[in-house]
Amino acid sequence: METELSKKLGIEHAIFGFTPFPAVAAAITRAGGFGVLGAVRYTAPDDLKRDLDWMQEHTDKKPYGLDVVMPAKKVEAKGNQTLSEADVEAMIPEGHRQFVRETLAKHGVPELPEGEASGWRITGWMEQVARNQLDVAFDYPIKLLANALGSPPQDVVQRAHDHGVLVAALAGSAHHAERHAEAGIDIVVAQGYEAGGHTGEIASMVLTPEVVDAVSPLPVLAAGGIGSGQQIAAALALGAQGAWLGSLWLTTTEADLHSRALTQKLLAAGSGDTVRSRALTGKPARQLRTEWTDAWDDPSGPGTLPMPLQGLLVADAVSRIQKYEVGPLLGTPVGQIVGRMTSERSVQQVFDELTRGFEAAVDRINRIAGRSE
Repeated sequence: METELSKKLGIEHAIFGFTPFPAVAAAITRAGGFGVLGAVRYTAPDDLKRDLDWMQEHTDKKPYGLDVVMPAKKVEAKGNQTLSEADVEAMIPEGHRQFVRETLAKHGVPELPEGEASGWRITGWMEQVARNQLDVAFDYPIKLLANALGSPPQDVVQRAHDHGVLVAALAGSAHHAERHAEAGIDIVVAQGYEAGGHTGEIASMVLTPEVVDAVSPLPVLAAGGIGSGQQIAAALALGAQGAWLGSLWLTTTEADLHSRALTQKLLAAGSGDTVRSRALTGKPARQLRTEWTDAWDDPSGPGTLPMPLQGLLVADAVSRIQKYEVGPLLGTPVGQIVGRMTSERSVQQVFDELTRGFEAAVDRINRIAGRSE
């Protein structure tokens, strides 16, 4: 499963795996793909350093990358001065806080134990936090820096290039992809409507060839709704130089969701059990549909806040929901491919299945092409 891009990066398979779990990212790299560790939950630089140290020890000197979140549009103070977390917290209306309290009370969700911090306090949506993460990351031999929300600032792109690091950015339309190319991005990830997390409104089958044509000769990775080797073969046939997979790794044995109930909910979910909602971050993100997303999407509610306000507002609530495994509210970002995630397997077993499916698809197309001659 080689392409020009996979050869350039020195990986066996053109499979790029995004995950928030270091053990999964390392296993993807060891299996011959390219593991990309999501950094958004690392609010303390020392925590990121600890896990990158671990990655160094468990990737067999093979390449891996890092994914940060630096929103192209963000809440700013007048005069463009830097906002502290406290400044941002102060912008959250009391009515929204009351809505959170009422929704949790309706479902009897207990408070966190005294002194226990929220594990979902994602201040990584704030640019300065991401910049602190990069101060750590560039001390390691990462080969790729990806940004999930638009092109990174120009100085970040230049800094990555100065370290010999390729820069990737996700795009939900050909127009977005063209802006990435103009910004000096090296790789465009065409993320279709089916994808988990932040995603646009164009389906992968339409989006991938549009982006390929728009930014040629830049390499494009296809993302969204990909969970089989046959789908990877289709992506390459559409002009992509690899596949970017995220949701598929959530139910691997190396993943650490901290909730058996959530894992079981993912395994039982069908492809129609997700929804694009602003409930988690303030931007449309595909996730399991729950009574929590329904509450935020209900027109009678207060509506969601812009990023990063929404993420800070719901952080404590999400941690409580997950800690106490409150079934009706329990969810996570995941794509429509969740319908194929029906059993727990190791990352290596997933790779074995992907490569078998890819080979079968290529053989089938070769037979069809042979018969057409």
